[in-house]
Amino acid sequence: MMGMFKTFALLLAGLVAGVAIMVVGQWPRTEVVYRSEQPATVTYEDDSVHHLGLLRKDPLFGERSHLVVVGRDPGFGYGHGVTIHTSLIDPGEEVAGTEWTAAGVRMRFTSGHELFVPARHFLHGR
Repeated sequence: MMGMFKTFALLLAGLVAGVAIMVVGQWPRTEVVYRSEQPATVTYEDDSVHHLGLLRKDPLFGERSHLVVVGRDPGFGYGHGVTIHTSLIDPGEEVAGTEWTAAGVRMRFTSGHELFVPARHFLHGR
């Protein structure tokens, strides 16, 4: 009887470990799928170098989402964020290019959509 209980306990522990490994493998992730840095030919009044990133967020539950972040942090931990609908993004071919100007930054998607972020929204550490 004791041997059967140990076998059951080992099977249950294996099942729990397997489920835990699957959950950790699907844990919410945020991945930078595109990045652009302000070119040296464009300057802003705060004298900082700015970065644009397209972040793909994969939650444990729910739908994938995308966030465009523009700011001074190259790791995109802070800055001006704009959530965009995932239907604008063609997987694997998200961004056609970016254009930095004194007025702001324009991001073009392969779907034909464009997103313009005015400079006033990402200057001075926002």
